[in-house]
Amino acid sequence: MKLTQKCFVNIAKMLDFYSQFNPSPLSIKQFIDFGLSACERKSFIFLRKELPVRLANIMKEIHLLPDHLLRMPSVGIVNNLYITSFEEILHFEKAEVNESTLDRFCQALVKIRNRHSDVVQTMAQGVLELKESHDVDAMTENSIQYFLDRFYMSRISIRMLINQHTLLFGGVLNGHNRHIGCIDPYCDVVSVIKDAYENARFLCDQYYMASPDLIIKQHNAKLESGSEIKIVYVPSHMYHMLFELFKNSMRAVMEHCGSDADNYPPLEVILVKGKEDVCVKMSDKGGGIPRSQMDNLFKYMYSTAPQPSKSDAHTVPLAGYGYGLPLSRLYARYLHGDLVVLSCEGYGTEAVVYLKALSNEANELLPIFNKTSSKFYRTPISTADWSSQCGNSMATRQMSMSHNQGHRLPNGLQASHC
Repeated sequence: MKLTQKCFVNIAKMLDFYSQFNPSPLSIKQFIDFGLSACERKSFIFLRKELPVRLANIMKEIHLLPDHLLRMPSVGIVNNLYITSFEEILHFEKAEVNESTLDRFCQALVKIRNRHSDVVQTMAQGVLELKESHDVDAMTENSIQYFLDRFYMSRISIRMLINQHTLLFGGVLNGHNRHIGCIDPYCDVVSVIKDAYENARFLCDQYYMASPDLIIKQHNAKLESGSEIKIVYVPSHMYHMLFELFKNSMRAVMEHCGSDADNYPPLEVILVKGKEDVCVKMSDKGGGIPRSQMDNLFKYMYSTAPQPSKSDAHTVPLAGYGYGLPLSRLYARYLHGDLVVLSCEGYGTEAVVYLKALSNEANELLPIFNKTSSKFYRTPISTADWSSQCGNSMATRQMSMSHNQGHRLPNGLQASHC
């Protein structure tokens, strides 16, 4: 889509305007409470301000990427997609709130969601194009890592808002009557674990002609009635994390034990519900990971698996471009959880997914565009001293994130989610 010079200047001005506001993070409880009252007009009034803010905050950061990355064709495609969607949302900025407007808005959101369905792969392709055409230095790699964490987190949050609105008001049910939008108020964690395992096992059986079994143990520290551990959560997010972890563990076990093994050590999952957290700990005996490689696990420009060839694009490989773990950790952190990996080289690996047990504490963690984030793209990497054990906490320290602190947005942009 080609933009006229006048149109481009206008969009640039609106980007500057909306990027000065912080996003308004919501909690799972707020999503649920609003979904129960289901006021389409209030949702429209909130989203026509909130979506441009979230889009503008991350679009400003796209422009801070290294020039040679911005020149990659796939990155240009992503940038144009965001410009188009931002412009479409702005059409509703001053629209009269009536049934026709609400219908058109819902249709626009569906169109935007479909337009951005391949953004993860397209941006990943842009990074590959850069690696194939340029020598990537440490500073550039650090900037890309920082940006992609924020870019993909922003994408998760925008899709969450769009999915909630279209599922509640678009007349499209997701097949679960008890769901409120894409949120399950009584999400059966064991059921999601088994679903993710079975689908990963199907891939493993296809690829290796065998697969490890699964053992699940539960412990409800809150001593609630009934044996099932249920939480308020987005099942698709939980599935994404667990499916990725199962694929990694299965691949490790199969390749560590070899194809001639009579028995493959099972995968063990321990599910624990405490007062603050629900923990899902997955353990395998797949030989573990050397400590020297642990820092690479969550890097987008690193993968332990061979990159699939383009001729294999029609198949679903057991391992891909190395984005599985970084994206899974973002899904966990999006609602103030986390994903941690521990390993004993020569034995096996443990991955722990932390989820908030209380819906009012499961707040969105959102990237915000400000001087701190802008400065990061231009600051050389400082040489770490012996005490700088950054590890997995590095991304948390680096990311200027918006927590649910009641940020006020000028000019009527304060969230009014019932």
